[in-house]
Amino acid sequence: MGTTTERTKPAGTQDSPPRPTAAQINYLDRGYDQPGGKLPLFDEVGRRVDSRVVRACLERGWAEPWFENPLKPDWLVCKLTLAGRHLIAKRREKRETSLS
Repeated sequence: MGTTTERTKPAGTQDSPPRPTAAQINYLDRGYDQPGGKLPLFDEVGRRVDSRVVRACLERGWAEPWFENPLKPDWLVCKLTLAGRHLIAKRREKRETSLS
């Protein structure tokens, strides 16, 4: 007669959305102005974007696979989702507001 106990949260509390890391923000931001929201495979200095960054963005719904790369099947070619676009738009808006 094994039972499991379920953790409950105090009334009125809710999960906060995951906060992106600096690397995730940089990755997503670079796709914001690209046609179709295409996210980069390489960073600003030509290094491949860390797959952990890409996978974290996929898991959080900020990016989605775009297509399979037949020449490099282990490379994830992704694009921004609406949630990712919204996240970056809000961050850009805050940045512009703080500069003025």
